[in-house]
Amino acid sequence: MRCRRGRYRCARRIENIPVVTYYEPAGAKPPSAEVVELSYVELEAIRLIDLERLTQEQAATRMGISRRSFWSDLASARWKIAHALVNGHAIRMVGGARSESSTGNGNKGDQEDAKM
Repeated sequence: MRCRRGRYRCARRIENIPVVTYYEPAGAKPPSAEVVELSYVELEAIRLIDLERLTQEQAATRMGISRRSFWSDLASARWKIAHALVNGHAIRMVGGARSESSTGNGNKGDQEDAKM
């Protein structure tokens, strides 16, 4: 039995799993009560657009998804990051990535689980 409406999310290719997965604002007292969770997929979207300076179409192709799906992931990531920075919340990277590399090998390698 499915617990959500609509289609399942298509698997996304993730090329870069972060080594550091938690950021907390310095000088926050008491320590940040709220933690914003940023998925590996959202982080990959930010990395491709803002760090590698790819177009939305190029980035969507690299992740193996449509431009519309890519834009949704990117918009979600940007909102979460802005929310955390403006309100002084910690950021934790979470995700469903696998351990293999996924450079140009179709739907194999680092992907978010379709059920996430």
